[in-house]
Amino acid sequence: MGVLRICSYNIHKGFSQFNRRMVVHELRERLRSLDVDLVFLQEVQGLNVRHRVRHADWPQQPQHEFLAEDNWGQTAYGRNAVYDHGHHGNAILSRHDILSTANEDVSAHRFESRGLLHCEVSVPEFAAPVHCVCVHLGLTAGGRRRQMQALADRMERLAPNGSPLIIAGDFNDWRNHADELIGARLRLTEAFGVNRGRPARSFPSVLPFFRLDRIYVRGFRVRQAKVHFGEPWAQISDHAALTADLEPAP
Repeated sequence: MGVLRICSYNIHKGFSQFNRRMVVHELRERLRSLDVDLVFLQEVQGLNVRHRVRHADWPQQPQHEFLAEDNWGQTAYGRNAVYDHGHHGNAILSRHDILSTANEDVSAHRFESRGLLHCEVSVPEFAAPVHCVCVHLGLTAGGRRRQMQALADRMERLAPNGSPLIIAGDFNDWRNHADELIGARLRLTEAFGVNRGRPARSFPSVLPFFRLDRIYVRGFRVRQAKVHFGEPWAQISDHAALTADLEPAP
């Protein structure tokens, strides 16, 4: 059986911690060094006219296309936050065919735009498509609860009967309510919880303390999972990158 290697990463719109410098080029090289098949990205800049003017080496194409170029043949982007000079959201990069894509607005209030980017991906080891959802949940507990409710409702409707499923992203869930709100309901396994008993520490990237980012799977066995923090990752984003090696569950 083949291994599907995935990554989840909040890329902070291509800027280092505290927005000190633009790091999208270093980000692309670090992502490629992970040699992953599927990438779940949050805070992806689809367009920013101001940055294009201020930075001579700002990519001309949207960040997800720039990051995927020559390495991940398929991309999907969910535009969430829209403003006068651009927009940002979530993205999925894939070495396998993306069969469908949809972005569901789950914003808890008008000051914080959030979405669920849901793709169906053709993975050779599976007869049915693998449902992949990239999430970036809100900053308030009540908002996150409603967003996880919407996520569980969606997947029960569109990925029933144990369909293979990967949900990854920045949950902002430092109290770990996601295990009960979506984990138990959708019969998910958290990639780091398999061996450690709880999600990985992923924020801040220089020396992680808070458990904000997750990789949940169904229909897979987690072979190994790793947190990428410290140098050089701490120079790229305020979040650590998470990777997991998955194989089809027997």
